[in-house]
Amino acid sequence: MSISIPKFSNSPQSFHSELKKRIGNYFEESGKSTTGNVGLYIKAIFLMIGFVAVYVHLIFYTPPVFVKIIECILLGGFVSAIGFNVMHDGAHGSFSKHKWVNVLAAFSLNVLGGNSFMWNMKHNVIHHAYTNVDGVDDDIDIQPWMRMSSTQKKYKAHKYQYIYFWLLYSMLYILWILVLDYVKYFKSRIGNMKLKPMKLSDHIVFWSFKMINLFLYIGLPIYVLGFSTWIVGFLVFALFSGLVLSLVFQLAHTVEHTSFPVADVETNRLEDEWAIHQIKTTANFATNNKLISWLVGGLNFQIEHHLFPKISHVHYPKISKIVKQACHEFGIEYIEYTRMRYAVVSHVSFLKQMGQ
Repeated sequence: MSISIPKFSNSPQSFHSELKKRIGNYFEESGKSTTGNVGLYIKAIFLMIGFVAVYVHLIFYTPPVFVKIIECILLGGFVSAIGFNVMHDGAHGSFSKHKWVNVLAAFSLNVLGGNSFMWNMKHNVIHHAYTNVDGVDDDIDIQPWMRMSSTQKKYKAHKYQYIYFWLLYSMLYILWILVLDYVKYFKSRIGNMKLKPMKLSDHIVFWSFKMINLFLYIGLPIYVLGFSTWIVGFLVFALFSGLVLSLVFQLAHTVEHTSFPVADVETNRLEDEWAIHQIKTTANFATNNKLISWLVGGLNFQIEHHLFPKISHVHYPKISKIVKQACHEFGIEYIEYTRMRYAVVSHVSFLKQMGQ
C-alpha cells in the first residue's frame, strides 16, 4: 500500500528560523560544541562495560537465584540505557564530532539485537519528520492491539487497553529483535513507507549480527545454563527492557495534551510548519530529575530533541530554557509534566480516551 506523504505549511515568520538563530547564538557565545562531552563518553564506557560484566557473570558464574533475577533486570536496564545514551545520539550524529565515532555508537544497536539500518529509516527519517501523523509515523501504529489516534479503527478490546498496555509494552524488545526487524526486511517497508534500497553491506550486517545476537541471547545461555533457567532469565531481562523502552518513547508523544495532526484532504498539507508541528506532538517529563535525565539520555527533554536531533542530549537542559521562552513569545503551548508519574497518569488517561 502506497500513501501520499503530507507536506508542512510555510510560515512567513518562521518560528523554526528564529529558534535556530537563538540556539546558534547560545553555542557561539558559550563556545561549546553541539556534540557530546567527556561526561557522556565516560557514561558510555561505564554502560558498555556494565552490560558485558553482567552478561558474563550471568552466563559463566552461578549466582543465587535471587541475584540472577536482579542481574537480569540490571542487564535489561543496561540495554535500555545504552540505547538511550549511546546508540540514539550516535544514530543522530550528535554523540561525537567525529563521524566514525557516531557510526560506531549507532552500530551498538546491532550488538543489542536490533538493526541500525531499520532504525535509521523508522526513527530518523519517518518518526522525526512526521511525528504522530497516523498512517506515516510507525511509532503510533500498534494496530489492532492498541488504538493510539482518533483516526484509527476502534475495536472492542481497546476499551481495556489502558489496563493491558503494560504487558504489550513489555513485549516490545522481544518482538523488536525476534520479529519486527525481519518483517521490515522481507516486506521492504516500514508500515506504509517503502524502505530505501539496502546495499550488500547492509544485508551482511543485518544477517551476521542477527545470528550473533541469537547465539548470545539464546544459543549460548541454553547450552551453558539449560532451557528452563534461560527462559526465565531471558523473559525477566527482555520484558523489563521492553517496558522501559516503550514507556520512555510513549510518554513523549502519546499523552493527553499532544496532538495528532491530519493533513488537509484537498491540499495534503498539515496545518503547521515543521517546528511547531514537533512541539504540538511532543511532551517533556521530569526535566528537573537529574537521575532520570542521566538514565534516559535526555529523552525526557523530547521537545528539544525533536527540534534539534543533531545536538547531543547533554545540552538539552540548557537549551530548553531558550525553547520555552521562544514558545511563550510565539504563543505556542510547551507541553511538560514536572514528574514522570504525572506523565504516566496522563498516558493512561489518553489510552482510556482512545478506547472509548
